[in-house]
Amino acid sequence: MGTIYFKRLRLELELGRSQFPQPVLPTGFEWLPWDPSLLTRHAVTKHESFRTELDARIFPCFREAAGCLDLMSEIAQRATFVPEATWLVGCRFPDGTTDDCATIQGIVQSGGWGAIQNVGVVPEYRGRGLGRALLLKCLSGYQKLGVPRVYLEVTASNLPAVQLYRSLGFCLSRTTYRAVEEDPTASAEVSQLASGIV
Repeated sequence: MGTIYFKRLRLELELGRSQFPQPVLPTGFEWLPWDPSLLTRHAVTKHESFRTELDARIFPCFREAAGCLDLMSEIAQRATFVPEATWLVGCRFPDGTTDDCATIQGIVQSGGWGAIQNVGVVPEYRGRGLGRALLLKCLSGYQKLGVPRVYLEVTASNLPAVQLYRSLGFCLSRTTYRAVEEDPTASAEVSQLASGIV
């Protein structure tokens, strides 16, 4: 079994006095601000968002609900966790039932950098602008706290995400490669995506 190298991009944004549009959700969707009682719901939404994606090859915790719960717990327990940059998006149906469909978390790293974590939208809710709205809501939270700059990391082959981040002003600061043991059952397309060929 060999090793595959996944190309990862660190994208940065200076907040300063930057002005962003107000985050707007489509009709029927609602913001759920961070509350410890929502921890499991964030974890389940994260799992649903990433479990079938390429990132689950890179970060095994995304493959299982328990791994996402461990990750969410670790994030929320950090002293530098930022509740104001952590949001869940819910959908309310006409019959009164609800569904969680998108999640984002924020922490502050050394040097005062806001680190945007795990921008996840459940597949059946994509294409409605939820990812953009999540990012704007997260950035607004950081700005209210006076965090001067933020960054996030993304797999280079995730072109829709890269385009979204660039459209909000994020700029490339560093390219890295993450080594993952090759899965013999993975398709040739996965190997190409890892190297950034497609």
